[in-house]
Amino acid sequence: MILVVTEKRSVAQAVAKYLGGTYRLQKVHGVAAYYFRYEGKEAVALGLSGHLMDFDFAARQNIWTWLPPEELFRSTPVLVTRGESLPYLKALKTLAQKAEEVYLALDADVEGEAIAYEAALVVRIVNRHAKIYRVRFNAVTYKDIRTAFQRPTKLDLKQVEKVFTRMQIDLTLGAVFTRFITLTVKNSLEKGQFLSYGPCQTPVLGIVVTRELERRNFKPEKYYVIKALVDVDGHRLEMSADVRFKTRREAEEVAATIKRGVVKTATYRRHYVQPPEPLDTVELERRASRWLGINSKRTLDIAEELYRAGYISYPRTETTIYPPTLDLREILKELTNGEHKRYAEELLERGIKPTRGDSDDGAHPPIYPTKAATRDDIYKAFGKAARYAWPIYDFVVRHFLATLSPPAQVEKQKIIIDFGKIQLEAEGQRTLDEGYWRIYPWERQSEKPLPRVEVGDVAYAIEVKVVERETEPPPQMSESELLALMRKYGIGTDATMQDHIYTNVKRGYMEIRKGKCIPTELGMALATALFNYAPELIEPTVRARIEKALQSIVKDGISPKKLIPEIKAEFEKYYLALKERREELKKMLEAVLNGRQREESGHG
Repeated sequence: MILVVTEKRSVAQAVAKYLGGTYRLQKVHGVAAYYFRYEGKEAVALGLSGHLMDFDFAARQNIWTWLPPEELFRSTPVLVTRGESLPYLKALKTLAQKAEEVYLALDADVEGEAIAYEAALVVRIVNRHAKIYRVRFNAVTYKDIRTAFQRPTKLDLKQVEKVFTRMQIDLTLGAVFTRFITLTVKNSLEKGQFLSYGPCQTPVLGIVVTRELERRNFKPEKYYVIKALVDVDGHRLEMSADVRFKTRREAEEVAATIKRGVVKTATYRRHYVQPPEPLDTVELERRASRWLGINSKRTLDIAEELYRAGYISYPRTETTIYPPTLDLREILKELTNGEHKRYAEELLERGIKPTRGDSDDGAHPPIYPTKAATRDDIYKAFGKAARYAWPIYDFVVRHFLATLSPPAQVEKQKIIIDFGKIQLEAEGQRTLDEGYWRIYPWERQSEKPLPRVEVGDVAYAIEVKVVERETEPPPQMSESELLALMRKYGIGTDATMQDHIYTNVKRGYMEIRKGKCIPTELGMALATALFNYAPELIEPTVRARIEKALQSIVKDGISPKKLIPEIKAEFEKYYLALKERREELKKMLEAVLNGRQREESGHG
């Protein structure tokens, strides 16, 4: 018998359908298994539900009062079965006993590699003789799945080591500092409440709090600008001076001299606005947050459902270059069967020249549509979830089409008029060719055309006024901007970034309102305390160093046995520094915690 193991039930069903044509569903220990025939043999596809195993400390070490938190630096976590995965483990063991061949068709990313390894361990417990293969595909389509099964490969053990090393490090650091901070303020916490630290979660909070502190400490300053309505050869122009005056009097003295001027510069320059690069995970999340109003976590969750249903390619990718093996014209032909039919047909007729970025993770192509659909198709397939599934699918299709489209063409316009003591200027723009904006309206630039004037034309000021302004604080951190900064600092992976943001939300350290990340007073207090007493625990550059070290396991063959003690030793120094300031940390956090409890009891 052939056993196929996938990451989700829907993918197992698709594998049975595409490899077998027909299949029958049967429950094994309550888990759906899909039986079919493949290459003349009986086969069964089983879908899991994420990791089968996790790292944890020994039972005694999980009693917080049993040992001081720092003792965990000298403990080695062990691989244990996840409680929620027990039905899947039982089903996998039962089916693996009879298997001659096992195909590990888990997601084609580092997490999928680790889960595939966990599944292989379970298989080996009950069956030492089965041949085990790894298959990877980037789209749940007939062609991709059949091709992947014809070319099976081996597990990438270096990627597995990287994931397991990260899990052990993050467990240890999270446990040590969460216990320390929680125990420091235990008398001010409600029963069961704790204050968590995470090696990715907390630097993310630090980025948001840094921005909020900049906003709170910002002191606005007044300044004055000159604006004028100017007549040039019968054309009226709204113009302004690119000068800030510190006092109104100074601005009014200059404004009084603005009477008659001469056009010094009049430029009308053609400019090409290039289409976007192919889509990777972080850009999908950023753009969905900014333009669709859908947060990063929901975006990735829905994108994964679209992938499993065969509508888009694998959404966890860091690649922005279409590989030569991806037939872009074939995808366009498929899209002529859906909502975007006319535009796809147009591109097929005129020819395509794809854009390209500069990143390639070597594992997955950029995100692209794999199946044509109409709005009705998505609503039928996804029900209530279609309110998010349709805009994300529509966005992925439009982004893909935009990457194959010609640039937009605009005329950039600028007029500068010399009035002696000061120059006034106006900038405008006129669209010459919409190009990719036709399919990608989010990047469409507004028009504000200027009239045609010539250098040397005489100008007269019709109305001149001095306007008072104030310098403005930096804007609140948007989720889109936060994701870009997380990528810059290497905090998390394309697969986990949104989780680190939403852990802060769950812990009550941050809220997301209308796409903006706003720290709570508790989040402000925790982050400020860490910045004051142990900055390395919250500065984003420290996590970036850990990620680089983890990558060296894959790139340079560095042993986890060497890496883990080094990172633990580094963080133990930070721990000891924080421990010395325990009383200050306690006062700072208790002030907020006790104030919040008084507020809540007052409301009651």
